[in-house]
Amino acid sequence: MTGEGPSPPGRKILIAEEGFSMDEAIEAVKRDDAGAVVAFIGTVRDDGIDSLHLETYKEAAEEELLAIREEALARFGLLEAVVIHRSGRLRIGDEIVIVACSAAHRREAFDGCRYILEELKRRAPIWKKEVGPAGERWLEVGGDPAHDPARGREVP
Repeated sequence: MTGEGPSPPGRKILIAEEGFSMDEAIEAVKRDDAGAVVAFIGTVRDDGIDSLHLETYKEAAEEELLAIREEALARFGLLEAVVIHRSGRLRIGDEIVIVACSAAHRREAFDGCRYILEELKRRAPIWKKEVGPAGERWLEVGGDPAHDPARGREVP
């Protein structure tokens, strides 16, 4: 992974224009009282596209990510959590998102990580546009709980 660390010291959420360091994100959640550290990294997959463009309403997205992080800390007893989401033009294999969580036990760390990821996909104002040989198409990302973004349903 290349680029800057997850965020300035003390900042636990970030919308990043550049790549990020998974190692630094994991280090940011490690604690002496943590028995588990769980990290998820999402990447742009080769799904017949050339690139993926992510647009954000940065201030609102950061505010929502912070709220989701705080909810997960309280709900799952997480000791720490870092959330980083990319913005801009990405190519196949580029990192899109990382969620790293620490907890006393693995169940809490896994559950908290999954919660943060699912909620950010549902609630954060981040939009995806696929660009490929067939042209461009916007994918619905958040706001529709019945929608599974992995299926790539086009917005009508």
